[in-house]
Amino acid sequence: MARQVFELVDETVEFNAFHEDGSEIKAGDVLIEVEGNAASILTAERTALNFLQRMSGIATLAAAYADAVEGTSARILDTRKTAPGLRLTDKLAVKTGGCLNHRTGLYDMYLIKDNHIEAAGSIAAAVKAVKEHQLENETSYKIEVEVKNLEELQEALASGVDVIMLDNFEVAQIKEAVAITNNTCLLEASGGITLKNVRAVAETGVDYISVGELTHSARALDISLDLKLKPLE
Repeated sequence: MARQVFELVDETVEFNAFHEDGSEIKAGDVLIEVEGNAASILTAERTALNFLQRMSGIATLAAAYADAVEGTSARILDTRKTAPGLRLTDKLAVKTGGCLNHRTGLYDMYLIKDNHIEAAGSIAAAVKAVKEHQLENETSYKIEVEVKNLEELQEALASGVDVIMLDNFEVAQIKEAVAITNNTCLLEASGGITLKNVRAVAETGVDYISVGELTHSARALDISLDLKLKPLE
């Protein structure tokens, strides 16, 4: 992204990156050197740094979550809680950090949440409406349902969906849900997940863990650009 910024401002600026995307770095490392017209470099500076800092911060947090669940069968998912206008770059950063992307928008998967269930009258009614819509429009997107308790879990299982989201379940409840489901449906744990408890959640046997913090609360990495002028020949 930083390279594209400099190229858009001035294609004559030379851009040299010393690290691949996803590489581990340490304080004091030089990431990039750019050479060219000073005015062009200063014009591109802030925009390039904004992308670098935000995306590196997200990737760093994603890597921490991926490391925390290593050795389990659980995978970490992001959410749509991204900065307006930056969804694709936020999600690219999550993927670069070693986690998975969930939905990009409302168009690539049916996710039936509490408000949808309230509007439809029940989980069964909401799922039925989605399946009828699929038939009418000849589509075959996956269907995920959010549930708040084990009773709703049973209803979702009976409705025949692809994924069930366990919303704000305690670890003991997640274990019970995994036992009830018995690999008949993918399970996603969501709500209240932190680096402190994500390992315990992963060890329940749940398939996915979604973490909004990856994109809505990641701390930008401290990256700066130092200009050095060459003497005129």
